[in-house]
Amino acid sequence: MNPHALLRALAPQASASTYSATRTCAAPRGAPTNYSNLRGLAEDFLLGPAAGVRRIRQDEPVSADYQPDAEVVELCQELIRIDTSNFGSDQGPGEREAAERVAELLDEVGIASDLMEAEPRRTSVVARWEPEGVDTSLSPLLIHGHLDVVPANAADWSVPPFSGELADGCVWGRGAVDMKHFDAMVLSVVRARARAGVAPRRPLRLIFTADEEAGSGLGARWLVDKHREVLEGCDEAIGEVGGFSLTVRDDLRLYLIQTAEKGMAWLNLIAEGQAGHGSLHHPNNAITQLSAAVAKIGAYEWPRRITDPQRAFLKAVAEAFEIDLDPDRLEENLPRLGIIARVIGATISNTANPTMLSAGYKHNVIPSKATAAIDGRFVPGGEGEFYATINELIGDSVRYEVVNHQPSVETQFSGELVEAMQASLGAEDPGARAVPFLSTAGTDGKAWHRAGIKCFGFTPLRLPPELDFMSMFHGVDERVPTDSLEFGARVLDRFLDQA
Repeated sequence: MNPHALLRALAPQASASTYSATRTCAAPRGAPTNYSNLRGLAEDFLLGPAAGVRRIRQDEPVSADYQPDAEVVELCQELIRIDTSNFGSDQGPGEREAAERVAELLDEVGIASDLMEAEPRRTSVVARWEPEGVDTSLSPLLIHGHLDVVPANAADWSVPPFSGELADGCVWGRGAVDMKHFDAMVLSVVRARARAGVAPRRPLRLIFTADEEAGSGLGARWLVDKHREVLEGCDEAIGEVGGFSLTVRDDLRLYLIQTAEKGMAWLNLIAEGQAGHGSLHHPNNAITQLSAAVAKIGAYEWPRRITDPQRAFLKAVAEAFEIDLDPDRLEENLPRLGIIARVIGATISNTANPTMLSAGYKHNVIPSKATAAIDGRFVPGGEGEFYATINELIGDSVRYEVVNHQPSVETQFSGELVEAMQASLGAEDPGARAVPFLSTAGTDGKAWHRAGIKCFGFTPLRLPPELDFMSMFHGVDERVPTDSLEFGARVLDRFLDQA
């Protein structure tokens, strides 16, 4: 992510259009795009994809052609092959091509959608699915995923990062776990249900957003600020990050449901000094001052701050592994937890990591200014301590600017939606145990939270015990097992009958 590029204004000529399968290719930039619906109408007439939709019980057999996981692998590959790299600036391709494809896939089964843009090609998809058979007395459930991905340096990868290659039982490519895998799950399940005439329990609001990887300013946050009507009636949501398994033993897997997110503080550190010749003594050197501040921040050991969601997670882990996880003595037992230790480590304190440095333009010239980017995250209740500590570490010779600030959020791990998650997981994996956790990452959930929506991270995946799933996020050779994708689609399908 490039935090510098978040200092940008939203374009005033935002547009929205209703999609159908026939596209118009020569629409002016920023203007509403009109689509005719000839193919969609023909399919409705001949096939009736949305006609006679009904709900089925969990124990009711379905027709042989109703396979919620049938398309998920292929759809994940297809979405990965559409490069939606988000550099945090205008240089990326945008989400338009992916958004049009998502809208087309929905349109093929009779689900209309709107393409909405805060800026040209920064496109989100909004669809309402309320077929006959849903319980309209229930509030719509928001199911959301983002279409953008972080950039990938192809030279570092074993496969081309936008190939969607199938190898070693996995789909490889940028976005395989963040988060085109869930976009594919949603599309596979909804398309299968629409074709078979199987309605979910409650109305659905499907939103595929732009710009999540740069703080959601041109996606979810823009929708909340400028088009909150698309969320009308929604009070609960599922999306990233959560629902993936951590194996305890053969008969027990913990499925981490995100109920809280750390707050975000992207900072630019700025040091200013005296410019001059590189051969002379320069006590007022901007690079030296900045480097000292960056080193202090990078080496600082933040004190532990155990939040309620994390306390519940630690209790569940302790019970599962039959060990003591006293928050005051975590270092004694964390090494025994393997991959789980990485999940715990960054969630029990604030963090601040230097991510970019910029200074100078010639070898023998001391610059007058040097800057660094800091990715700061603070636990719920830890915001004040975070900023006070940063001020203390950088001293008087360095200042900072806040590029992106978003609060921490929390949701209670209780209620019918949580019960539906546990039940749907247990139906596909008898060894499943859903537990709450605090995520270190920021998601669109922060924006939906501002609209009064309770957000859960639930993108279900049963993962091989040896897979270090957390390292896949923004990492090299990002990949997701095909079995996990199909498992996730089946769990999501069951969840829609109970949620």
